[in-house]
Amino acid sequence: MSAEPLPSARTDRPFVTPEGVDLRLHIGDAGQRAAAFLLDAGIIVGGLFVFTLVLFFAGLGAIETLGGTGAEIMAVIWLLVFFLLRNFYFTAFELSAAAATPGKRALGLRVASRDGGRLRAESVFARNAMRELEVFLPLSLVLSRATQGGGESWLYLLGVVWAGVLVFFPLFNRDRLRLGDLVGGTWVVRTPRRALARDMADDGAARLSAFAFTPAQVDAYGARELHVLETVLRQGDRKTLRAVAERIQTKIGWARDPQQTDREFLSAYYAALRGRLEQKLLMGVRRRDKHDV
Repeated sequence: MSAEPLPSARTDRPFVTPEGVDLRLHIGDAGQRAAAFLLDAGIIVGGLFVFTLVLFFAGLGAIETLGGTGAEIMAVIWLLVFFLLRNFYFTAFELSAAAATPGKRALGLRVASRDGGRLRAESVFARNAMRELEVFLPLSLVLSRATQGGGESWLYLLGVVWAGVLVFFPLFNRDRLRLGDLVGGTWVVRTPRRALARDMADDGAARLSAFAFTPAQVDAYGARELHVLETVLRQGDRKTLRAVAERIQTKIGWARDPQQTDREFLSAYYAALRGRLEQKLLMGVRRRDKHDV
């Protein structure tokens, strides 16, 4: 696996997981976040366009039968779908296990809680509710038809200034936070997609025979902890390996064997947890993290 360039120290931030492990995260820069938003906006616009065509052809009969009333009903349905798309597209994806929209995932980004704890639903709702004030409301003002002179021109100017200030707000703070991030207690971090090294997966599978984990012991953690464990194994820091191994062993009631190294234990547990999660996924069960019951 080829080495990746080291991120700039200016984007490096401490991040202490609920397990007490200090991992270094790298915040997403303004360009990456803007590109991710544009990708998501393109998906929303594309979906809205397809829905508009379907609604138009499906509603031709209603227009012929009901006339103006049918057209009004179609307009209400279109506005409702547009409202749901722009308000719940981001929330639904960021509440998923990946904590990222398709645009963020394409750019290697995800949303995380700034306090190092679990990403809470209320934080996701708060950060996305603010997007209506940050983007969509001023954008609707900017795109509205303004007349020369009069109050509407001032309204248009207000929309331009409002949108400009809030769009460029992340450029003027160290952690590249949106107003929604400040309210929700979140930030967007970089998680570059890397293929899992085959030696890591193979080593874990080969060691499973020496570690007879029970289903209850493997079920103690979920997908988020699997990602953290993968990061710990990649970094290979001895102190971190020891700290994580001790915490997992304490939580699952595992008797430590002095003949087995921390890396061997964690590698085997990683393989067992990944296999368990994949098996559950095939059965339609997805466990986001250790708190998800």
